[in-house]
Amino acid sequence: MSHSHEPALDALGQPISAVTHTHDGHTHTHVQAEVSASGPAPRLHLQGTFLPSGEVRDAWIVDGRLTFSRVPDAVTVATDAWILPGLVDAHCHVGLDHHGAVDEATAETQALTNRDAGTLLIRDAGSPADTHWIDDREDLPRVIRAGRHIARPRRYIRNFAAEVEPDALVDEVRTQAARGDGWVKIVGDWIDRDKGDLAPLWPADVAKAAIDAAHEAGARVTAHCFDEQSVAELVDAGIDGIEHGTGLGDATIAAMAERQVALVPTMVNLETFPDIAAAGEEKFPTYAAHMRDLHARRFETMSKAVEAGVPVYAGTDAGGALAHGLIPDELLLLAMVGGNEFALGAASWRAREWLGVEGLDEGASADLVVFDEDPRSNLAIVREPRLIILRGRVS
Repeated sequence: MSHSHEPALDALGQPISAVTHTHDGHTHTHVQAEVSASGPAPRLHLQGTFLPSGEVRDAWIVDGRLTFSRVPDAVTVATDAWILPGLVDAHCHVGLDHHGAVDEATAETQALTNRDAGTLLIRDAGSPADTHWIDDREDLPRVIRAGRHIARPRRYIRNFAAEVEPDALVDEVRTQAARGDGWVKIVGDWIDRDKGDLAPLWPADVAKAAIDAAHEAGARVTAHCFDEQSVAELVDAGIDGIEHGTGLGDATIAAMAERQVALVPTMVNLETFPDIAAAGEEKFPTYAAHMRDLHARRFETMSKAVEAGVPVYAGTDAGGALAHGLIPDELLLLAMVGGNEFALGAASWRAREWLGVEGLDEGASADLVVFDEDPRSNLAIVREPRLIILRGRVS
């Protein structure tokens, strides 16, 4: 592999540092535009295979937006590349760590870590911190929020959730619907210490009333569900999404497929179940055995959902106990469920469509990830993006 460094200016006369390298007979250019987040975005040009269409074409970026009409004086930043809509982490907690809410500096680091892994759109599935300030930052991923988790007192992780008893759930859902960006997150089940196992947090009729209230407020509802009973009851109650979903049975999967209820399995999170079981073994052996069983059949469960037509999307559950920037790991695990192209769609174009965010369309925000190889053939390349472009700027 050979490298050469070539100083360049963009069409606005702003400095760009470029590194050209040759690999396997192909010449590629890596570019980093030295443009402030508040300044105008440079005019850029890319050429390569656009996914999911597989079409080889040229594209230009002007004022942070994508166009397929030729733009003079644009700087070519990549050729012979594979170009995807920016990756999506549909279950991520910016502003949260295992202690609870974090300060803005820590949340900024979390957001940047996700961005540098190629995640340019986040559905924040519950955070006790107000992160709306991120919306003013051109260099940070877009965030779609679900407000704060809603749980019952002493039935979830301390300092994470707004904690209410069932008679206050409807009102709290309305509060979090106003706080979020079109989503509400409830905790569907957690360990019941009297029972010694997972159990639903909410009576089924109360959950249905809360979901109805969210819909009246224009919000969709998703729920943390490990257990079999909670996920069945919440799907019957009209919920819009399920997080984790390890307890899904055949009847519930069929209902989700029929109604197109979204599933975000958080495969990297499921890998932690044996450790969770070990931590609870001494006090709650039934719970520990249950968690091990859910873990043992995780791939079978998720494969059934995919085969039935349940819409499945990628999410890492970053924040809390898990590190940020794990979307490549999630993709590789999802590929074990549905294959490479399925995993890519779950973390890119299909997830964007589900969340109502544009992809690689004329006039869309230029949020994209560029690779040296076709990720449909070599999914591991998602760990090594050539370029990450957010709002028309090379990150």
